[in-house]
Amino acid sequence: MKSYDIIIVGGGSAGLTAAIYTSRAKLKTLVLEKATFGGQISNTMDVENYPGSLGNESGQAIIDRMYEQAKKFGTEFISQEVIDFDFSNKLKLIKTKEETFEAKAVILALGANPRKLGVKGEDEFASKGVSYCATCDGPFFKDIEIFVVGGGDTALQEAIFLTKYASKVTVIHRRDEFRASKILQERAKNNEKIEFKMSCVIDEIKGDGLVNEIVIKDLKTGNTEQIKPQNEFNILGVFVFTGNVPNTGLFAKEFKLDSNGYFVAGEDMKLAQGVYVAGDCRQKRFRQVVTAASDGAIAALEAGAYIDESF
Repeated sequence: MKSYDIIIVGGGSAGLTAAIYTSRAKLKTLVLEKATFGGQISNTMDVENYPGSLGNESGQAIIDRMYEQAKKFGTEFISQEVIDFDFSNKLKLIKTKEETFEAKAVILALGANPRKLGVKGEDEFASKGVSYCATCDGPFFKDIEIFVVGGGDTALQEAIFLTKYASKVTVIHRRDEFRASKILQERAKNNEKIEFKMSCVIDEIKGDGLVNEIVIKDLKTGNTEQIKPQNEFNILGVFVFTGNVPNTGLFAKEFKLDSNGYFVAGEDMKLAQGVYVAGDCRQKRFRQVVTAASDGAIAALEAGAYIDESF
């Protein structure tokens, strides 16, 4: 069994920041990530609000620097999915399909996944016209009408980005006002390629191999509207940005979660003796790359202090 001072589960901005702090403090650190390192920020093309970023920089570029910085200080990285754990003893056990690891402290930086609409046709046409990542899939929709669902910062930011490719972008929002920041609202409303359908939802997604029709429902009148392509390809794009679902399921019976499934922890990020949380899987008001990084730093410092005091 491999032993570490700290195991960090999750390789997004929270986990990587925590790794920078712990490995720099000479704590033997392992980061476990089931998918690709980076988390959701790696799907963002232009990051303007991360300190030190001057714009025209992708989220992946920021993540790459974090990864290299943590690696420089000695962090080990393993791509394996955690399937079980045992936190009942002083030394914590983390189990993957391949092996079991032991650590003095654990930081759970599990992140969150995009929330689905839950409408008919969504799963059937996933990656066939329905997408949750503008950076990944935007280039496939050149000169095609795109519908963006959501009303927060991410929805408007990605709608603006998608105008680089789409013939037109229509933002669909279930409320009559956006939650997004004023500056993003202004940019979107000033973009001649963006239109808006407020107090509306997508009721159904249809197609023949690829999406070629969506049904939009007006929540105030109850009326529905069928939208079909106005392009030679007979295709529509649907991009969903309606929030996230935290990846806390494996640990749900061990720790307190709020009604939305987020870990409940104080400003010390502590879930239990020797176990800490960081990033978008934690209950908090704002979820940004900078707040995730802040969580990671705090969790790392708290975990380091715990090890100093207890071992």
